[in-house]
Amino acid sequence: MVSQLESLTNSEIIYPESDGQPMANNTEQFRWIVVIEQNLEWLYADDPNVFVAADLFWYPVQGKQNIVNAPDVFVAFGRQKGKRGSYQQWNEGGVAPQVVFEILSPSNSLDEMDRKLLFYERYGVEEYYIYNPENNQLRGWLRDEDGLQVIASIAGWVSPRMGIRFELSTEKLDIFRPDGNQFFSYVETCQLLEEEQQRTEAERQRAETERQRAETERQRAETERQRAEEAENSLQEERRRSQLLAERLRQMGINPDEIG
Repeated sequence: MVSQLESLTNSEIIYPESDGQPMANNTEQFRWIVVIEQNLEWLYADDPNVFVAADLFWYPVQGKQNIVNAPDVFVAFGRQKGKRGSYQQWNEGGVAPQVVFEILSPSNSLDEMDRKLLFYERYGVEEYYIYNPENNQLRGWLRDEDGLQVIASIAGWVSPRMGIRFELSTEKLDIFRPDGNQFFSYVETCQLLEEEQQRTEAERQRAETERQRAETERQRAETERQRAEEAENSLQEERRRSQLLAERLRQMGINPDEIG
C-alpha cells in the first residue's frame, strides 16, 4: 500500500525552514557565526554569484525532506545572491555549498559532529571547518578524489576556494581576507569606521586650517602688493610734481638745479 507521503508529488512535499531550535546556544558561538558570515558577505559583496548564508536549512535531495542539515555558515559559489527560505539543491542547479563552517558549543556531541561530517562528505562539500571557541581548537577537511580529508596543519592554512587565511595562536583564532585585512566583528568594524571618520575629519580640519592660512598669506601678500603699488604711485606722482615745478621755474628764468 502506498503511503500518503509517497503519494505526494514533489511540488506538494513541504520542506521545513526551521526546527524551532536557536541558531546558537551561547554568546560566543553566536558571535563567531556572525563574524564569519558577515565577513564572508563583505568579501563577496561585489560578486552577485556567491551566496553566503547562516543557519539555513540545506536539502540536497529532492523529495527527501528528512535529509537536511543547517550549517552554521556556508558559501555556495556560482549561485546568485537573494532571499531563500531554505537551500534546495535541485533548485540551485544541483550546486552544493562548497564551503561549510560549524562553530561548536558544549551541547554538540561527537556523534552529532560525525553525522555532519558524513553528510557534508556525501553531498559534495569541498572545504569543511569546525571551530571550538571554548578550547580555541580549529579543524579542517579538504576534498580530494577519495572524499573529505583532514587538513594536517591548519595554522596558517589558506582556503583554496576563498583565499582566506587562518592564523591560530595559543590564545585565539584570527582569520584574514586575501587582501590581508582581518575578519572583524560588527562592533570592531564600527569602531574602525568611527576611527577612520575621526581621522578623515581631523584631516579635513587640517586641510581647512592650511587653506585658511594660505588665504591669510594670500591676503597679506595682496595687501603688501597694494601698499607697494600705492607707494610706487605716490613716488611717481611726487616725481611728476617735481618735474612740473622745475619746468615752471625754468619758464621764470630760474634754474632749479641752482636752488639749494
